[in-house]
Amino acid sequence: MSHPVPLPLEAPDTSFLTSGGAFVRRSVLPSGVRVLTEAVPGAASTSIGFWVGVGSRDEREGQYGSTHFLEHLLFKGTAERSALDIAIAFDSVGGEHNAATAKEYTCYYARVRDADVPMAVQVIGDMVTGSVLEPEAFDVERGVILEELAMAADDPADVAGEAFFAAAFDGHPLGRPIGGTPDSIRAVQRDEVLAHYREHYAPNGIVVTAAGAVDHDRFRALVERVFQHAEKAAPLARRSPQPVADPAQPKLSVVHRPTEQVSMLRGSQGLDLRDERRPTLSVLNAVLGGGMSSRLFQEVRERRGLAYAVSSFAPAYLDNGAFGVYAGCAPDNVPGVVEIVDQEFRRMVADGITDDELRRAKGQIEGALTLSLEDSDARMTRLGRSELGTGEYTDLATALERVDRVTRADVQELAGDLLTRPMITSVVGAVQQNELETAIGTGG
Repeated sequence: MSHPVPLPLEAPDTSFLTSGGAFVRRSVLPSGVRVLTEAVPGAASTSIGFWVGVGSRDEREGQYGSTHFLEHLLFKGTAERSALDIAIAFDSVGGEHNAATAKEYTCYYARVRDADVPMAVQVIGDMVTGSVLEPEAFDVERGVILEELAMAADDPADVAGEAFFAAAFDGHPLGRPIGGTPDSIRAVQRDEVLAHYREHYAPNGIVVTAAGAVDHDRFRALVERVFQHAEKAAPLARRSPQPVADPAQPKLSVVHRPTEQVSMLRGSQGLDLRDERRPTLSVLNAVLGGGMSSRLFQEVRERRGLAYAVSSFAPAYLDNGAFGVYAGCAPDNVPGVVEIVDQEFRRMVADGITDDELRRAKGQIEGALTLSLEDSDARMTRLGRSELGTGEYTDLATALERVDRVTRADVQELAGDLLTRPMITSVVGAVQQNELETAIGTGG
């Protein structure tokens, strides 16, 4: 393959051989459910996922936190199975099962031996289509989620991350925390969560993926049985890009905590999923803070000893993204770390990267991409995100080719855009807002 494979909603069946020899097939069921499989030669286990194209950004006022709340509730039982029955089904075969809520999707997934795939499809399918959301379970799980939020609130890095996204996407749904807030979880009612479930968990909005030891026809038949009573429908349209968040404004957000170490993020808005410069961003990210040989790791940790952890990040969504740097350091070191981050930003804008850095970055990215596909979970996840997100499948050879085409000029041009945007800084630890404003400004 030398180009992405489109996944049109109106095409009932699609199949192709990837560059690595895996066979991908996609079917659209009469109910509108989309089924994608990737058969991997020699695999003895299978990863499966039931995907719903709804995330925290899709919640309306009064529903904040409902998507994550619902993820919890689907494990609490159906008309046919109790929560214990669900747990026993996977524990008794040594399987793994869990779920994840993100800003743009929710996924219920499992990994089992190939012989146990029918059980996994049946149980997770029952959870997704037949949850009863009992009032008693709802009240119990509210307490569990509040404990989960409390645990996150005790993690300075989590708190700094939420503050960063709230500032980067101020007033935009992407800026809201995925799990909601303690106040929104205490306030949300079962009727709101139930309405959220009924609205978004229709069969024609569901994608089911599998990778590993999987036969497409048999897997499709298993999924068809889950949705055998669903009405005929066309697949739900993919998410369309919404008006992007307003450009971020310079901001310094400080949360005082009596911790030994400060967690700090500094960055701004980034590139969305469809931006053709994302391979270039991967190279920029690798050079700046993507590993132990990166500029920031070498300068902040190895040469100056100002932090134990320092790295850069670049999450992407359909219509926006973020880019920034994380560091964990002593309170007195925050101004010095910020100064180095800004210096490295300016240096990359002015001078770009060297030939050696370009070569190393490409090798790092290409190696990591290749190694990640040794994991059936990663392959299953790639299928789901491709179907729900961009609507096209990019295999390893195509991804590597895109990275290989990146030039030093591409990186410097992107740096001139990305690293000159208004800076947002979020800091959590034993520091004071006014002292940091004096030392580093408000984030610009």
